Amino acid sequence: MEPQLGPGAAALRLGWSAQLLWVSALGSAVSSPAPPSPRTSYSLGRTVLGLDKCNACIGTSICKKFFKEEIRFDSWLATHVELPLGYLPSYPANYSDDSKTWRPVEISRLVSKHQHEISDRRICASAAAPKTCSIERVLRKTGRFQKWLQAKRLTPDLVQGLPSPLLRCPSQRLLDRVVRRYAEVADAGSIFMDHFTDRDKLRLLYTLAVNAHPILLQIFPGAEGWPLPKYLGSCGRFLVSSSTSPLQEFYAAPPDQAADLAHQLLRILESLRNNDLNYFLYFTHVDASMFGIFNNGHLFIRDASALGVIDRQEGSQAAARAAENKDIFSCLATGCQAELPSCDSIPEKQSLVLVCRQILPPLLQGKFPSPAQEQIDVLLAKCGEGNRPDPEVLEAASQLKSILRPLRTCDPRFAYRYPDCRYNDKF
Repeated sequence: MEPQLGPGAAALRLGWSAQLLWVSALGSAVSSPAPPSPRTSYSLGRTVLGLDKCNACIGTSICKKFFKEEIRFDSWLATHVELPLGYLPSYPANYSDDSKTWRPVEISRLVSKHQHEISDRRICASAAAPKTCSIERVLRKTGRFQKWLQAKRLTPDLVQGLPSPLLRCPSQRLLDRVVRRYAEVADAGSIFMDHFTDRDKLRLLYTLAVNAHPILLQIFPGAEGWPLPKYLGSCGRFLVSSSTSPLQEFYAAPPDQAADLAHQLLRILESLRNNDLNYFLYFTHVDASMFGIFNNGHLFIRDASALGVIDRQEGSQAAARAAENKDIFSCLATGCQAELPSCDSIPEKQSLVLVCRQILPPLLQGKFPSPAQEQIDVLLAKCGEGNRPDPEVLEAASQLKSILRPLRTCDPRFAYRYPDCRYNDKF
């Protein structure tokens, strides 16, 4: 049975895309009178998400909600598009806090199905086990996890060799933030892991090794002004979060909308470089699917897995001995030999160069009358030149943002800044 969206669904159609945007504003809810049957939902979820394989995730809040049928897929989804189960990187679903009121969310893979299978084989092979084994049991016996069991505090030496850009050169301040903000344990307000069970520690280590995206959503939450969607929960290799529509769906958007999205993206990159917490967040690579838009027009970082973090306040402890600390946890999402650049080599301009070179041109090309279009094209070229000094790239981006600002319009389509834009040109 296909779930029927309630009256609020009409609000999702704002003329922004030919498709229905599966979007949930933070804290909003959409009623659904008849979710799919539990058996259909669970079998689809188990096939897509591999819950029976990922034993290390059992016990998370999302895992409990899934088994209690508080997260349900649309039963028509896979057969409707005639794709094999597990084919897509993400699926729309319905989420409930009370089993009565439902809202659309997105179930996303943290790594691909192919990577899942490779990771499982690597884990079993590391223990000289047959093709199948208990994932959790093998990981519990590793030397790294035994160190985690003895640790009272998460320190840089415990994460050396993990592949995430977040952990390339972490400061103690950043790791303390990870422990304090980790949503899968009761909030003790402490930088120490005394309130973590053995399984809590394994779950955190496993998530950091597979994909740090869920951790970034927790330590830099949207509720505090960070450009990230609301974190609802993760379990092993999948994540549940508020849905956004990917940026590439807006490449054919009208000029005022394109200008608005590009202006937002440049402001986001500025906030990642300069913020009150004095963290420098940068992208190691970008593509349009990493950015998404809510139905109110607000642009967010949809996939934070490529974000690195440098602590400007405390300084980062470079993982100089990372190669010596590689183990099975270093190989769960990427090749075991994957190397990340030194934090000292990351320039201020890095994210701007990537975005100006790969994301903004198809969004802004041929959208505006002369001479604005010529100015935009020149500034995009300057901003995207990696061999230019940092100040020149930053200045080009600032000028581009100034040109785009008056090209935006102030109307209800841009609900995230309307009606404020009528009274303050800041919006």
